[in-house]
Amino acid sequence: MTPSPAEADSEEACSTIADRVFDQLRQAIVAGEIPPGGKISEPVLAARYGISRGPLREAMRRLEATNLVERKPNVGARVITLSSDQLLEIYVIREALEGMAARLAAERMSDAEIAALQALLERHRREVARDDWQTYFQQEGDLDFHFRIVQGSGNRRLIDILCNDLYHLARMYRCQFGMKSDRAREALKEHGQVVEAIAERDGELAEWLMRRHIRASRQSIERRLAANPA
Repeated sequence: MTPSPAEADSEEACSTIADRVFDQLRQAIVAGEIPPGGKISEPVLAARYGISRGPLREAMRRLEATNLVERKPNVGARVITLSSDQLLEIYVIREALEGMAARLAAERMSDAEIAALQALLERHRREVARDDWQTYFQQEGDLDFHFRIVQGSGNRRLIDILCNDLYHLARMYRCQFGMKSDRAREALKEHGQVVEAIAERDGELAEWLMRRHIRASRQSIERRLAANPA
């Protein structure tokens, strides 16, 4: 049965509200405003955002789908908490798959896409130069260096794994560890080396440089975890 115009407008409004709340909650989680393990109370959020439970539950379902929130019986919804081993496993996976993505990007990205990637790198350099760490670490989507390269690989399976299954978890921990790290400037130099290899259409070098870059990030996290054991 086709919904009436009023019903269609209502569904669209609920969807728009759910989109807005999803974006705000996702950003709060990634930035650490709602920390790993933090409880997410639907009544509290409904009151805070002034919305009904329907759009909020839709936003919560989407957060669960991004692996940022988990719901357990008799516990409710909480922000996902990864063990040290689980977090490091993500970096091992990223090292292999993003290395492959960089190689494919060198082979497949158009000249215009590479120029846009170079422009994005320059934007990030300006942010780091003025110590705008919050903006730099909270980039997402097309403003995220890693996201852009994975998209440039043109491989739908890689894109699905890295930009859907792992993307927001990786962003959350990259943001929260990166804001406390002194590695950012070195990482930015490594980004520049990867872009140079892609621009030269040297897929083998791009893959090696990307793998080295993510391995160095993992090793930085390992040192921080060892210095601050749970």
